[in-house]
Amino acid sequence: MPAEASRDKATKAAGAGTTRTSPASPLTERQEARRRRILHACAQLACRGGFDAVQMREVAESSQVALGTLYRYFPSKIHLLVATMQDQLEHLHATLRKKPPAGETAAERVAETLMRAFRALQREPQLADAMVRALTFADRSVSPEVDQVSRQTTKIILDAMELTDPAPDQLSAVRVIEHTWHSALITWLSGRASIAQVKVDIETVCRLMDVTAPTSPEHS
Repeated sequence: MPAEASRDKATKAAGAGTTRTSPASPLTERQEARRRRILHACAQLACRGGFDAVQMREVAESSQVALGTLYRYFPSKIHLLVATMQDQLEHLHATLRKKPPAGETAAERVAETLMRAFRALQREPQLADAMVRALTFADRSVSPEVDQVSRQTTKIILDAMELTDPAPDQLSAVRVIEHTWHSALITWLSGRASIAQVKVDIETVCRLMDVTAPTSPEHS
């Protein structure tokens, strides 16, 4: 929408002298509450209409914050949607901690965990599509938010593995698993893979955990 783009550019230009609220900066209670309202509004808009429905002006109105304030928290729609994905993963992680995966091996537990994550996203396909598209479109300016998504995904996988001190080759395997999970989401969202195919791919890549598992007692 050209008009929307022009308004967004004008607002960002007007706020150029303000300091962005960095995702790494500690927030006050009031700032955190405002941020949570913004993320909730973003998720609600995406659930209803996908990527295109998330417009910064609508997010500001729904979360009851000024448009300039919204841009201080999230400089663009891409920043906002990637942060929303990180927030969704945090909620998923909390749920998984209450009910951990029950597999006997690390591979089984990681596969179960990622399929539970996949099914959670499957329940809101338009939201999932919006967040994954944002990750795909993200450039270097969104690196802090993308890194947070990656770190959160890594934490979820390591918890499923029951590891607190992974070896370098295990971390490499985790990265490959993350990439495969992300790719599986894209192929499913684009209609190029069924749920059954996604499950097979996830289970296959998770077997890397068994291949890289150390034999020493401290990692068993």
